[in-house]
Amino acid sequence: MTSVTSLIEFYRRTVRGLETALDGWLLGLLARLVFLAVLVPYYLNSALTKFSGPFSIADGAYYQIALPAVDAAGGDISAVSFFPWGLMVFLGSYGEIVLPLLIVAGLFTRIAALGMIGFVGVQTLTDILVHNVDATTIGALFDRFPDSVILDQRLLWTFPLAYLAVKGAGLLSLDKLLSTLWTRRTGTQQKSGRLSPTA
Repeated sequence: MTSVTSLIEFYRRTVRGLETALDGWLLGLLARLVFLAVLVPYYLNSALTKFSGPFSIADGAYYQIALPAVDAAGGDISAVSFFPWGLMVFLGSYGEIVLPLLIVAGLFTRIAALGMIGFVGVQTLTDILVHNVDATTIGALFDRFPDSVILDQRLLWTFPLAYLAVKGAGLLSLDKLLSTLWTRRTGTQQKSGRLSPTA
């Protein structure tokens, strides 16, 4: 019985030691690396199809994001109203570039991850409701096939983003650097009396 107790205690000490050593930096970094390896090339490549120049959104972006409005305007992009359709195309096109880069850099990570979760949700609804993808592409959860493009893949895409939205990017990020600089700055100002608690 003593050897079993010793083995259990050894296991518990080892696990606690690993948790302490890895806490605060590994999972945030790993979530960002997974996002970088799997989704950043996909989203940046997709974003490039939406621009005809550095600051010029291509007509194709309207077909990808706002197809119902383009159809209602008879295919005339200039007749598509800015609100809400043009705004959606603008935010979607630039968001597809800016949000992934913020996540990889670990800058404003929680906000960027929430934005990407929303982006994936809108992308999914657009695929289903606008582009009318078939049932096989949509797939189903809790079945024995883990390879559907919509439900299975995008649920897995969302998990690292959900982690980042809840826990942040971790110690190895620009968020942590900015937080440290801000803490030092406000601490120095409070000590010198330049920043009062009620300011």
